Parts: sequence; structure tokens; C-alpha cells
Amino acid sequence: MSASYRRLFAAPGALAFTLTGLLARLSFSMTGVSTVVLVATRWDSYALAGAVSAAGVAAVAVGMPLLGRLVDRYGQARVSVPCVLAAAGPMAGLLLCAHYGAPAWTLFVCQPLASVLPNLGGMARARWAHLYADDPDARHTANSLEQSLDEVCFMAGPVLGMALCTSLFPEAGLLTGAVLGGTGLLLFAAQRRTEPPVAPLAAPGTARSGVLRSRRLRLLVAVFTATGVLFGAMEVTTVAYADALGHRAAAGWLLGLVAAGSGISGLLSGLVRSRTGPATRLLAGLGVLALLVLLPLLVGRAGGGLALLGPALFAVGVAVAPTMVTGMTLVQEVLPEGRLNEGMGLAVAGILVGISAGAAVGGAVAQHASPGTGYAIPAAAALLALAVTAAGHRQLNRATGRATGGGGTHEGAEVPVAG
Repeated sequence: MSASYRRLFAAPGALAFTLTGLLARLSFSMTGVSTVVLVATRWDSYALAGAVSAAGVAAVAVGMPLLGRLVDRYGQARVSVPCVLAAAGPMAGLLLCAHYGAPAWTLFVCQPLASVLPNLGGMARARWAHLYADDPDARHTANSLEQSLDEVCFMAGPVLGMALCTSLFPEAGLLTGAVLGGTGLLLFAAQRRTEPPVAPLAAPGTARSGVLRSRRLRLLVAVFTATGVLFGAMEVTTVAYADALGHRAAAGWLLGLVAAGSGISGLLSGLVRSRTGPATRLLAGLGVLALLVLLPLLVGRAGGGLALLGPALFAVGVAVAPTMVTGMTLVQEVLPEGRLNEGMGLAVAGILVGISAGAAVGGAVAQHASPGTGYAIPAAAALLALAVTAAGHRQLNRATGRATGGGGTHEGAEVPVAG
């Protein structure tokens, strides 16, 4: 395993942008729980805390693709640095409003403005795609590594944020996350030799269409949105189930098992060289996920308790990373040259919208149904993602590798309209 991943970092600067990017990713994973704890503590309202957190997620979902387009147009460093500086003021305002008990409406002004930053995971994947443009095996390994790093951050971030907010002061989690995120993003942007070149301007007589005009990308965004519903509903249902059994504190460890299973399988999937295309692998991965996500539902409905729920959630996590890696690989392949950040921003936005919707529906079911019933929502979401992929499999299978040297034309590319 070490030899395969060591080969990735043979490229000069690869290790530097990976390590600096980890700081910003950790910050992103700390934001949600830190915001909820801060607002709930200062205003004594979980409803307000959830609404403020949702406002931040909505801002990220809208702003991330737009910033991705700017990154593709002007470069990672030229967009990242101004964004960090622009977000510093609203974040300081949010912390001050919370500390001094400002009116609640001020939170809905500061939180969205402080949340909109470029998609660092997408920028890192764009760097790998640029470094290994002619090596699809290395790109697959890099995507697997990126997915595993995402899982590590989403395991450690909430724990760190909760610890800081409860052991120091309520603002400590967001304050630390802002410092880590700003520092990490600035250091990441400073790694200029691995930054992908800026896409050329459209020549006279060409039309630059939006990436969502690609039918294949729309299919993938729909799949990512359905998987986001799975993640959001599973998180809320797990917390509610553990709470119903009198072990609410165990929910964090149970969700950590999902991330652990995903992180391990992500690293292992980077070593697998499949002869099948990514569209077929995505269909197979979603099929396995749809089967394994039934395990928590069976445990919950049968009253199996936390001892059986933990292995079931770990099994679900094992199916997550390979599926997400293949999905992101497909996103890269269906996008035209120079539109990676915008397209991956849309994919992540779909996940975030799905998480918000899944959390809302899962919370309503947990409030009014018996413990464990909410696990039916992740099962239904997995089936929906599988159905969408199956219906669009022929279209997705037409995707030509963006950087494999093929000469295929991409939907959404700059297409001559004159001369």
C-alpha cells in the first residue's frame, strides 16, 4: 500500500499542498457542531442553532459552484486569498454577536457571509488531475486518498469542535476553526507550482455554456444529492436512536464507525485496478450500498441495540468511499478542460443540499415514529441513487476520459458556433 501512495507524492509539491489542505478541511468539518453548540449555549435554543447552521450550509451550496467557476477562470490563489480576507470580517462579527448577545437576526447575516469559501477538496483533486493528466491509475489512487482524508477530517473535526466549545468557552470551536481554515487555505494557495493552469478565455466565435447543460453532470449531481440525503438522515437517526436507548453520548462513536469504515475502504480502493468503466463501478457500488444500508434498518426495527448497530454502520461506511471515489472520477471525466472546480463544486453542493434535506426529514421521523424507523430514509435514498444511475447508465458510460488523451467532445465545452 505504501508504495502505491508514495508514488503519488513523487511529484514536487504534492505533499505540501496535501498537508496544508488538511488544515482547511478540518476547519470545515468543525463548523457545523461548533455553530450549533455556540448558538444553543448563548441563546438557549436548539431551533435557532439549527436554523443558523442551515443558513450557512445553504450559503455554501449556492456559493461553492460560483466560486469554483471563478477558480477555473482566474486560478486558485487569486480567488482563495481574497475569499479568506472577505470571510474574516463576518466571522469576527459572528463571534462578537454571539459573545455579547446581539439580536438573533445578526447571526443570519454573519454566518452565511463567513461560510462561503472555495471548495478545497475540489481544488486538491484538480491539482492531482493536472499532475497526473496522463496516468489514470494515479488519478484513481489520488481520488481514493482524497476521500479518505475527507473521512479522517469528518471524524476528527466534530470531536475537536465539541471539545473546544465545552472545555474552554462556547466561541472556541468556531474561533479555532476560522484560524485553521484561513491559515490552511492561504498556505494551500501559496503552493503555486502544483496549481493547475487557468483555462483560456473563449475565442471569438465560441460559446461557453454552463456545465449543468451536460446531461451526464446533471445525473451525477442528482446521484450525489440522493447520497447526501442518506448521510443526513443516517446521522440524525443514529443520534435519536442512541438517545432513545439512554446512550446519547455514544452517537458520536457510532457515526465515527461510518467514517472509519469509509476511510479504510477508501485507502484500499486506491490499490484496486478495475477493468470496468467508472459508470459500471458506480452502479455496482450503489448496489452494494443499497444492500448494506438495510442493516441499520434491520437492527433498529428489531431492537438489536448499539452493540449490533455499530458493526452495521461500519459496513455501510465500507461501501461509501469506493462509491464516492468513482462518482468524483466520473465528474472529472464528463467535465470539459478548465471546468473542474465549478463541476466539483456543483457535486459537493448537491451533497450538502441532500444532507440538509435528509437531516430535516430524519428529524421529523425521529420525533414522531418509533426508534430506528428513520433508517428507512437512508435505505430509500440509496435505492433512489441506484435507480437514477441505472436509468442514466448508458449516458454515463459515454463519458470520455478528460485527461486520457482521447479526443472526445464534452457536453458543456466551448463549441465553435461560427467559422
